[in-house]
Parts: sequence; C-alpha cells; structure tokens
Amino acid sequence: MSRISPWLTVVGIGEDGWQDLGRPARRVLLEADTVHGGERHLALLPARIAARRVPWPKPFSIDAVLADRARNDARVCVLASGDPMCFGVGASLARDLAVDEMRVLPAPSSLSLAAARLHWALQDAACVSLVGRPAASLLAHMFRDAKLLVLSADGATPARVATLLTAHGFGPSRMTVFERLGGAHERRIDERADDWREPEVAALNLIAIECRTHAGHAGPPLTPGLPDDAYRHDGQLTKRDVRAVTLAYLAPQPGELLWDVGAGCGSIGIEWMRAHPACRAIAIESNDARQWLIEHNRDTLGVPALQLVKGESPAALEGLAAPDAVFIGGGLTAPGVLDACWSRLRQGGRLVANAVTLQSEMALIEWRARHGGELTKIGIAQAEPLGSFDMWRQALPITLLQASKT
Repeated sequence: MSRISPWLTVVGIGEDGWQDLGRPARRVLLEADTVHGGERHLALLPARIAARRVPWPKPFSIDAVLADRARNDARVCVLASGDPMCFGVGASLARDLAVDEMRVLPAPSSLSLAAARLHWALQDAACVSLVGRPAASLLAHMFRDAKLLVLSADGATPARVATLLTAHGFGPSRMTVFERLGGAHERRIDERADDWREPEVAALNLIAIECRTHAGHAGPPLTPGLPDDAYRHDGQLTKRDVRAVTLAYLAPQPGELLWDVGAGCGSIGIEWMRAHPACRAIAIESNDARQWLIEHNRDTLGVPALQLVKGESPAALEGLAAPDAVFIGGGLTAPGVLDACWSRLRQGGRLVANAVTLQSEMALIEWRARHGGELTKIGIAQAEPLGSFDMWRQALPITLLQASKT
C-alpha cells in the first residue's frame, strides 16, 4: 500500500477551540486516526472526534509523531496554538519531514491577535519568545521606542519582565499583558513596568512592550565596541576601540559559531552574539572568577545563550562544534593553541588573534610565516590632563593577526 501524502496535518487552534476552526481543519480532524497535542488543546475537541488522542510527553518531544510515519495508512494530526509555524511545533516538525509529508492549517497567532488589539503594524514589532529561555534574552531587543511582542513562559513572566525593564533603565515602558487571547475569557492589563502590580497572571499570556527610557538613557548601541564600563572585568578586557576593530575582522554572519579562546570577561563573544540573534558563541576560559564575570556580562547584555567551557586550550577545545570564526585573546604562547584552532576552523572561516607581549607577537609572526594571513598594528591614545594642559596617553599597542581559511 502506498503512503498517504501528506500523512501529517498540523492544525492551528485558538482559544475558542473547535467552533472557530475552518472546514478543512475540521475535516482532517474527523478523518484522523491519531491526534497529538497539548492536554489543553486535546480537551477542546468534541467527543465525536474518534481519533486516538496522544498528549505531548514531558519533557516535550516529537518522537511519537515521527514514529507514526512508518505506518503507510497513517492519518495523523497535530494540534498547536494559533500559527504552528510561528514559534510553534510546526517549525520543529518541518526540520525532520519532507515538504510533501506535512501540511499546515494555521489559525491567527497570538502575535497577530495582539497586534490587532494594539493597532500595531506587526512588521514593526520585534517578536520574542521566552518559552524555555531566560528573561535576560529580552535585553538584546530593548531599545528606546522599540515595540516588542513577547511570548511568556508562565504566569510569573510579566512580573519578571517588569523587574528586568526597571533594573535596566526602561521603567517608564508601557506593558500590556493579554491573557487567553482570542477566547471568551480574554483579559487585558495595562501598566508601566516600574508600576507593575500583578505578581501572577494567567499562565497563557503575551506581553506587549513599548520601550521607553528615562531622559538621557537609550540602552546599548547596536554597533560593536560597547563602552568598557558595560562589562564587569578584572582588567582582562579587550578595550572598546580594539574590540570594535576585532569584531570588524571577525565579520559575524547570522547562524555562525565563534570560539572566543581565552575569553577573559567574554566581551568578544558577547558582542559577536549581539550582532544578530542567530549568532552563536562559545567562551573558553580556565579562570573560575572570570567564568563568573562572563556569566554576569552575558546575562546583563542580553545573550544568556553564550556557552561557557572551562579549561585550558588546546585541551578544552576537544569535542566542541567546529567554528566559523575563532578569536584568540589569551594563551597565544601555549603550545599548539593556534594550530589547534586553525585545524578545527571550517573552510571559509576567519581566525583573529590579538597579541600584547613580545612573546605572543612572535608566536603570531612565526605562525603567519607558515600559514599566511595579515598583521596589523593598532595604536590607541587618549587625551588626559597634565596639570592645566592635556597630553596623549598611549595604550599598549596591539598586534592583530587575521587569516581566512580558503
């Protein structure tokens, strides 16, 4: 018997349940032999749906759905909130299924419903999910006058977000929380972040934020080279001007992975990830105190997904995913570090290393003689007072190596 194609239909369902589903969605559910979904969604189906109902396992997994594909006569449905391809299970399934195996029948997403209630142009709002993600990840999207639509993890999320906004200078922001959007019990709450008084709301909620700041505060800039005082550090910090130049040579692209070797306080990996939400980074650092600094800085600057690896390079690099770019800010004179990073770098990747001491500079010169690349000397001077006059205070010069793996 030939396989039914598509064998899987993903149906978006809203808070009003069965009564709001269109005819095609009702028909596939009536004809299905198995329906997967959350317990809340499955409970919205009428008794006349004869299909076997399979609630999502905990922890969540799509394995049971994929197991149904082996049955040639399978007629399988998945129920999902709103638009299944918008932060939904449809996107997860699409990674494992061919185009002709699955069709999607969406309902309006909660993001669309919220934009309609607020009269916001959806394309002008940043859409962020905090489901399974720390609230600190919101910080990368917070800028003066930005509009954010935030999918909450639970009923306590709005209070956590209000505290986060207030702590980072965005207390005047207008927060609107929608509970049970699109259902008979829909509720709306409007408050300033610094005046939020609801410790707990309905578990199913969405937060809309109009970012506002106190006078003179606009949040961190988009460009690389954040002010040095944006970081906690013990002196092991790539300074602002050098950092901006280094990031320009590293040239982050969406989805690429950076190794930040000898990460110090994590500034290079953090600003790499701030370049685009899809950028990824691993910070390799052996010092316990600096590991803590990296954790603090990544959360404060909105990239809590920055991965930390403790250990000395090159041994600490074993087993890590191959990088698209490598920055070496410390440990250049350790035997084998440069060669290990170069050998693991993907084709087309970039290696950038900064040296301050004569010994580390010599390591770069010797490596370049074998593998090629470009050397650049960076000299920065700051004007400082000298009595009633000013003078130039020269920072330690930096030797920068940049090499591309062709």
